[in-house]
Amino acid sequence: MEEFEEELKKLNKYDRTNIISKIWFCWMCPFFVKGWKKEIDEEDIDRHRRKHDSERLGNKLETAWKCELKNKQPSLLRAIAKLLLAEICLIDILIVTVESLRMLQPLLMARLLSYYDNNAAEENKSEAYIYAILIIFVLFVSVLCQHSFQMNILQVGLKLRIACCALIYRKALKLNRTALGEVTIGQIINLLSNDVARFDTCFQGLNYIWVGPLETLIVMYLTYYYMGYSALVGPVFLLGFIPVQLYLGKLISKFRLRTALRTDQRVRLMNEVITGIQVIKMYTWEAAFSKAVEIVRRNEMKCIRSASYIRAISMSCGLILNRVAIYLCILVYILTGNVLTSSYVYTMTTFFRLLNSVTMFFPQAITVAFEVYVSIQRIQKFLLYEEIEPRAIQTHKPTDDERAHTRIHLKNVSVKWKKESSDYVLENITLEAGPRQLTLVGGSVGSGKTTLLHVLLRELYPVEGTATIVGAVSYASQEPWLFGASVRKNILFGEKYEKDKYDEVVRVCALERDLELFPHGDHTLIGERGVSLSGGQRARINLARAVYKDADIYLLDDPLSAVDTHVGKHLFEKCICGYLGSKCVILVTHQLQYLKSANSIYILEDGKIKFSGSYSDVKSSGQIFSRLVSQIEDEDEVRRKSVAPKEKEEHEVQVQEKEAKASGNVPWSVYRDFAKAGGGTLKVLLLILVFILSTSSDSIAEYYVTWWVNVEQVRSSNNAALTAPTGNASQSDTINDFPYADWWFLPLFSNDQVALTYFSVICLAVVVLCIIRSLYFFNWCLTASIKLHKYMMDNIVYSSMLFFSKNPSGRILNRFSKDIGSVDEMLPYTMIDTIQIGLRVVAISVVIGSLSYWITIPTIVILVIFYMLRTVFLQTSRNLKRIESITRSPVFTHLSASLQGLTTIRALKAEDALTKEFDNYQNRNSAAFFLYLGASRSFGFWLDAICVLYIAVAILILLFVKSETLGGNIGLALTQAMGITGMFQWGMRQWSEMENQMISVERVQEYAVLQQETDEGKDQPPLNWPDEGKIEFDKMSLRYSPDDPFVLKEVTFVIQPKEKVGIVGRTGAGKSSLIQALFRLVHIEGSILIDNVNTKTVPLKRLRSSISIIPQEPVLFSGTFRRNLDPFDEYKDEALWNALDEVELKSMVNELPAGLNHPVTEGGGNLSVGQRQLVCLARAILRNNKILVMDEATSNVDPQTDALIQKTIRKTFHDCTVLTIAHRLHTVMDSDKILVMDAGRSVEFDHPHKLLKNEDSIFYSLVKQTGKAAAEGLEKIAEENYKNRQSTH
Repeated sequence: MEEFEEELKKLNKYDRTNIISKIWFCWMCPFFVKGWKKEIDEEDIDRHRRKHDSERLGNKLETAWKCELKNKQPSLLRAIAKLLLAEICLIDILIVTVESLRMLQPLLMARLLSYYDNNAAEENKSEAYIYAILIIFVLFVSVLCQHSFQMNILQVGLKLRIACCALIYRKALKLNRTALGEVTIGQIINLLSNDVARFDTCFQGLNYIWVGPLETLIVMYLTYYYMGYSALVGPVFLLGFIPVQLYLGKLISKFRLRTALRTDQRVRLMNEVITGIQVIKMYTWEAAFSKAVEIVRRNEMKCIRSASYIRAISMSCGLILNRVAIYLCILVYILTGNVLTSSYVYTMTTFFRLLNSVTMFFPQAITVAFEVYVSIQRIQKFLLYEEIEPRAIQTHKPTDDERAHTRIHLKNVSVKWKKESSDYVLENITLEAGPRQLTLVGGSVGSGKTTLLHVLLRELYPVEGTATIVGAVSYASQEPWLFGASVRKNILFGEKYEKDKYDEVVRVCALERDLELFPHGDHTLIGERGVSLSGGQRARINLARAVYKDADIYLLDDPLSAVDTHVGKHLFEKCICGYLGSKCVILVTHQLQYLKSANSIYILEDGKIKFSGSYSDVKSSGQIFSRLVSQIEDEDEVRRKSVAPKEKEEHEVQVQEKEAKASGNVPWSVYRDFAKAGGGTLKVLLLILVFILSTSSDSIAEYYVTWWVNVEQVRSSNNAALTAPTGNASQSDTINDFPYADWWFLPLFSNDQVALTYFSVICLAVVVLCIIRSLYFFNWCLTASIKLHKYMMDNIVYSSMLFFSKNPSGRILNRFSKDIGSVDEMLPYTMIDTIQIGLRVVAISVVIGSLSYWITIPTIVILVIFYMLRTVFLQTSRNLKRIESITRSPVFTHLSASLQGLTTIRALKAEDALTKEFDNYQNRNSAAFFLYLGASRSFGFWLDAICVLYIAVAILILLFVKSETLGGNIGLALTQAMGITGMFQWGMRQWSEMENQMISVERVQEYAVLQQETDEGKDQPPLNWPDEGKIEFDKMSLRYSPDDPFVLKEVTFVIQPKEKVGIVGRTGAGKSSLIQALFRLVHIEGSILIDNVNTKTVPLKRLRSSISIIPQEPVLFSGTFRRNLDPFDEYKDEALWNALDEVELKSMVNELPAGLNHPVTEGGGNLSVGQRQLVCLARAILRNNKILVMDEATSNVDPQTDALIQKTIRKTFHDCTVLTIAHRLHTVMDSDKILVMDAGRSVEFDHPHKLLKNEDSIFYSLVKQTGKAAAEGLEKIAEENYKNRQSTH
């Protein structure tokens, strides 16, 4: 287990700061200083906040959810409400304050502008100053409240995400076998990445669901009160549009659910690719899996594209509804015979700016609400999956007095995989076992041996009969489960380290020599799923974990099959019979030679006990097993002398290589490559043009109204001057003073009808251009996302095996889930926001600057200050975002590893320890995310505060410096300046957020340019190559990376065509490495020749497709039997059925409802290990190559199935060269030659009979270690084969 040093870190700075510092965001300043001086790394991150503690929040939500489960229809939404509703309501006081203050702004604006409309006297100007000061004061207070609200409400979202992730993980550890058949790792990872990501910012906008309509009603009253009924048209139009927005939101939620289901499929498929990448490479199935992922991705993108287009329309509505509402009000106002005034237009504009909560934020809130609801429903569905039933089997931890009464008692137990199923997987099982008893369980492939252990582990429940277990249980799984940590941590698995006990377990599990050979001893990191170890080493570490746990009952599922014969004997004698001699041991095994040591034996067949009794009962039973065991005679067992364990040398602790983290700015190359992926230069230029036209048309609309208002004001002044009793003034003098007298656009305002027509055309252009721009932009972004995913996928599958051994699956899946999810859905929204706000800010600056050149001075100053603040902010936030992404990867890796070893975890009662570790990983991630949140909010607050100062300066310039007299200009300046307040900071924040989200693009591109496998092969050999099957190793050496020592050293031997060669040697001797060299999975020195062609000159695809492999671990993929046999659809059904018939699976598959199209679950979970191995053999038969490699292919099958495989190979591959790596020596004793490997060298190579003549040979000692009778039998097989061979030559 990973040791965490979080406790040593100081408390989070936010918890130590005072209320003033929190309101003014001063608490982040020291961190910004640190970020400016140096690059922030994980060590600089404070401890997570106590309120964000994963364990605390997870427990709270779990308690609320358990209460909900008592209801007929449990609701996760209600559970969340119980947890967070009170806090949300308290924080909402701030948003009510903010909106109330915003309501005052139009009223103050109306008072200020009425001064100009009424042409008030100069002495009354002090009244205008008072209203100007009040406007600035209200703005500043609302900024303080707004950002305090945002900081607190975003933390609520963070808490919800943490709580849901914790609850999902806790649930995952409780899923029963039925649920595990329906749920995939990819689906749960998608829940933990994309679904819960909706919670981070959801509460930020959800308030507008009630704020928007309420505010609209208040604005309707105020507009009617101050401006008459004509101003009601706008709010009524906005209210009428709410149902449309609701419908669009509902549509988005529908597509969101479809997207989530397809993303589940894609991430599940990616997880399978990563897990089975070695097999995929050996079978040259990279293209097939790339295509499979591409098809799923295409279906996913159809839903994302539909949702994005609707989101684009919804977003456009947010921008254009205000413009349309203002247009309708002006239209009604003019048509009812009124003259347009600045106080009417700009008071109304300010009121409608308040209604952003309806036009812009309400549609977003609706969309978010539906998306969050979909995510909550998906999580709820997962939480309602069936769990293991704690009382299905009576079990309890015994007292010391009860330990002597440890027992297992099954009586007439019958079991089904699914309750609704009509078929039993175990039927009428009766079994007894007690202390100091060794119980052996045997049977053919698929007979139900592992299922029986699952019953004893309470993984499956008896539907009939009774099962009682007294005693603590430990378990070693058939497929070794290891996690990415050191050897020692894998063995201890949360148990206390006791040196003497640990050393003894290492000794009895035959791990001493392995630990001596490991570079860091037992501190050596073994990689995820033990990728850096041989099969035998994985099996022994897996066994050592089970043995180290202090228990009364040990359930061992075939731990001897993956090890050499003599190592197996050592494990049986020293560990199972010796160290565990006083315990109750249930051993599932195919090793018949150990039957005589058992107290009782149970033979299963088709889920029933075919035979039970003692060894002597088996021999006298007259059944098939009696004939098999009759070959095993009583003999004096060869026992090793007990050697006192040596004092082990302490090794340096090996540390997991950290995920690479980019530094500094996101390079321009990332933006360039993203733009290139979206389309060519012409597409980008066209996009820029549409944005400029859209923003320009909006600014023209603003200007047009200003000119119209000013023209009407001057006309009104002139009319007043003409009718007033003036001294010597003439009409012509007054008209000549008209500011627009000589302007070219005066004809546009010759009368109201003409002015209204032109205004209608401009508004229509705004609407059309805005919608076109949004749709075009989203399409461009999605095109880029599709291509980036394809580049990354294509590079991943063709990357070297070294990449996969160094990078845990969670690290890779993080790119394919969270990062791609961000590029798909979050980046386009942030990017379009950034671009349009940037252009809008430029347009507003130009508009305000055109009213007075003095305003351009503070505008330039504020832009410089903003840019400097952004530079400081990005220096820190960029690294925080990268750290947040990196600290998320271990969460996925931990989840993936936990689900793969779920049975072991539950058997060893390690759920609490692993949950705590998950919580620690979450806390690391939430600490980084909270700091990122704090940095963003601090940046936003200071930008807004400076904006308020900018507005104050702009108003002062207009009132004092220029002494503006036209109300239209003042109104335009004020409304634009007030609009720029939130827009400036939001634009800067979105710009920074865009750069931070471009980190996801950067991370995707890192994998899109990975170094692929070195393929030196350029020469295509003849089409029929290899036609003979001769293999020659010439001084071949291998190491897994340039920094590692050689694993194979100058290996030299020649295998003649059609020879059957057995490869033997102690576990870790380099047998499986030979296979990696043959398939060129790693770089080799020296050469390997096949039919006199150097394999280095042959293209990888051609080489690998020319060799058939039955791998050590049978890997199946979710899909159908057909897809697992023939992913390229190269063969006819007849060929597939024939291959299945050869391995005696035809009848089993034929009985399935869908036959070849019957589904295979993730990892082949609905088949036994032996059945999976037979499917792999069927694959090899289909390929029909001249060279077949079997990597310990019969280690997990019973003797009968082993015999079947050997018979099939002799028959089907008679004219082929066959290389067989085997632990069971009898499977290779009839080989033409035996290759003996030791410590990475080929030490012996000859016919087994010849090797046995030399009593000093390693092979001779290996045979003798099997026992006297077995050794004689092996020698006899070798001799007969040798004589037959001589007679035929």
